[in-house]
Amino acid sequence: MVATARQTSAFVAAVWSRSRSLTATLAARVAQYIDQTVGWARLPKTIGLAVLIGLRHQLRTSNLYAAEPGPIPPGGPAEVGNYLGARTRDGSYNDLKDPGMGSVGCRFGRNVPPEHCYPESDQRLLDPNPRLISRTLLTRDSFQPATTLNLLAAAWIQFEVHDWFAHGSVATRPWVVPLRDDDPWPQRPMRVERTPPDPHPGPAGPPTFVTQESHWWDASQIYGTTPAFASALRAPDGRLRIDESGLPPAEVEATADLTGTAGNFWVGLALLHSLFMREHNAICDHLAQKYPYLTGQQLYDKARLVNSALMAKIHTVDWTPAIIAHPTTVTAMRVNWFGLLGEKLGPRFRHSFGRVSSSPLLHGIPGSPTTHHGVPYSLTEEFVAVYRMHPLIPDEFTFRALADDHVTARHELPDLSVLNVRARLTETPMSDLFYSFGRAHPGALSLHNFPRHLQHMHRVDGTLIDLATIDLIRCRERGVPRYNEFRKLFRLKPVTTFEELTGDTARAAELREIYDDDVDLVDLLIGLYAEPKPSGFGFSDTAFRVFILMATRRLESDRFFTTDFRDETYTVAGMKWVRDNDMRSVLLRHFPELAPALAGVANPFAP
Repeated sequence: MVATARQTSAFVAAVWSRSRSLTATLAARVAQYIDQTVGWARLPKTIGLAVLIGLRHQLRTSNLYAAEPGPIPPGGPAEVGNYLGARTRDGSYNDLKDPGMGSVGCRFGRNVPPEHCYPESDQRLLDPNPRLISRTLLTRDSFQPATTLNLLAAAWIQFEVHDWFAHGSVATRPWVVPLRDDDPWPQRPMRVERTPPDPHPGPAGPPTFVTQESHWWDASQIYGTTPAFASALRAPDGRLRIDESGLPPAEVEATADLTGTAGNFWVGLALLHSLFMREHNAICDHLAQKYPYLTGQQLYDKARLVNSALMAKIHTVDWTPAIIAHPTTVTAMRVNWFGLLGEKLGPRFRHSFGRVSSSPLLHGIPGSPTTHHGVPYSLTEEFVAVYRMHPLIPDEFTFRALADDHVTARHELPDLSVLNVRARLTETPMSDLFYSFGRAHPGALSLHNFPRHLQHMHRVDGTLIDLATIDLIRCRERGVPRYNEFRKLFRLKPVTTFEELTGDTARAAELREIYDDDVDLVDLLIGLYAEPKPSGFGFSDTAFRVFILMATRRLESDRFFTTDFRDETYTVAGMKWVRDNDMRSVLLRHFPELAPALAGVANPFAP
């Protein structure tokens, strides 16, 4: 009888699961049809939200492809400390069944089938010539501002990108880019370093590439992934070492490799690094007061957990709704974090009844069960590609006094670069810099709006690069499909004409000439910048398809945002800190003098 009851129960559960799966699949197909015929952005908010949920299910089913298993961390658990209740330096042991998943050195996954991931041939990789595209389609003629955002939003995304991924480059066998006779580039021909190959490639299939950072949302851009930097930055009491300028002391900075991502440091990043290093220390002090028995190591671990979760929350409910300010997507991002019950009702409901459903739709992703949707977690090459948002950066900057708004200095982008950061911080108080960035607009993600200084950029080692040319080559060499193929693989209708792509006859004529009247040749990056955007959007609807999928995946796969997002891991005070804070409160905690400037501003990433 017991066995029969168990078999019946298992059968009923299997039928229920199958029924739910079929219902979700049918709903996803209906959502796809509505999206392709009407467009989610044209629908009333409630219906549009339902369509986005259906599209996300479809993307989870069809647009997740696993990287090979990650490296097993050397030395085992004894080498990484309290991995059960703390984030490790290299991202290992987030998934306890697969300790290497998402850690430094793991392969990037894909959002398109492997047969579409092969790099372009050497000949096609240079066709059309990426330097010619840089000069004719991307060069900033005059600054096109994104008037719904402030410059902190531009600095923020680079701050986050430095946490998520880095491929690096290798000087051997560079790509050789031919130049036209009228091209002023001093080196002839132009040479572009390649992406380093996978040091342990698989036996078959398209080439793979590995990350130099952790794939997890773990604030590694602050805390570091190398033993030398991470150790030098920490103080014995669990706090981070910060000097009078608000940055790591010089001897700590000396451990950073300026030939890597650290060489991209500039004043905008300095503001956010300083802000969240201060926030770590404030969290540390608060936890030490609440729990005086915690050791310095425990305080560091707990503060990092809280700080990382707060950054993820800010990105989800502050930054993203600012850059995609459509009513439907603003609601969708808040549902991701707070659930349909919302920010106020949700906590009261859970206090009275607990989590009555495992579905993150009701209560939000934080605290829900961890799920990889059947595919081991990693960030993807397509995710990297759509985050190429360099037009956000202006070429010229105006610094203003917080007290009376008068102009105190004007600078061009190179004056704010890594070797000049401390000089700028010495000249201008950080509160004035935050105010100045809050008052200024970033650039629009459009054609003819790439920063001139990034097209003629001197790296720390003196190497001259054109970042626009490099952006185009990176997609081609890593096997990211071109624009129309990309749309098809994400179940969007391919465009049939350049006019359909751009919505503008003049722009269409420019693209037609460059791409030899073949719309299928258009690069992903060019299509993303040329495409008309939905209302309130700072980037294209095509790029948004990757975000629909990956924005939730970065949270749902991470046990420190899901099963271990709880008092026992974070402490009661730590969980309350995440719950009670956002970008506005962080800014005002460390720079209370910004209060008048933020008064009446709904979102700190808005002007």
